[in-house]
Amino acid sequence: MSLVALVSAAGLGLAACGGGEDTAATDTTTTSEAPSETPMETPMEDMETTEPGMEMMAGPVGPGCADFTEQVPDGEGSVEGMTDDPVATAASNNPLLTQLTAAVSGQLNPDVNLVDTLNGDEFTVFAPVDDAFAALDPATVETLQTPEGAETLTTVLTYHVVPGQMDPQMVADAGTLTTVQGGDLEVSGEPDMLMVNGANVICGGVQTANATVYLIDGVLMPPA
Repeated sequence: MSLVALVSAAGLGLAACGGGEDTAATDTTTTSEAPSETPMETPMEDMETTEPGMEMMAGPVGPGCADFTEQVPDGEGSVEGMTDDPVATAASNNPLLTQLTAAVSGQLNPDVNLVDTLNGDEFTVFAPVDDAFAALDPATVETLQTPEGAETLTTVLTYHVVPGQMDPQMVADAGTLTTVQGGDLEVSGEPDMLMVNGANVICGGVQTANATVYLIDGVLMPPA
């Protein structure tokens, strides 16, 4: 299902608008001082986390990892640099994730800010790169910026987050992953060539201080 259909199913009217590039802020600075904090639907105490002592695969894998390393060879947004910060902060330093950062930090919609929540526990995060957000219909993005669109935006974002940290082998072995949003993700492929709901994992197993990140080439659509 497309995101346009998802918004329509939620009863949200899509407003006509112009170009899409101005609809999401590109400032990648995150802050925990948001107009309001939108809680995850799944209580933290009910979330499964990686078992103590469980070994994770070393290093990210995927067809786009070499390109990622070439585009961001060093600094806080690099593979090595992202390990120092919790996931929302680490994403804000990555130049490939500016639109995701805007969406989770209250820049796209001031009623949706998940920075503190994402930084506060262990997660596996499927992170659409900027090209994935650029493919969305501009009118849909504009609707998600409205107060009425906040619930739908939260649903979409939390559908990209799985409780606990999972390395590429664990993701590949799982087959089905239950998200914080409550819906399931279908995983296929090998650890170094994964697909999630039909979206390709560009580079997976990128570590942050509290999460394992998978850069993907599409925005995942929750079930209606």
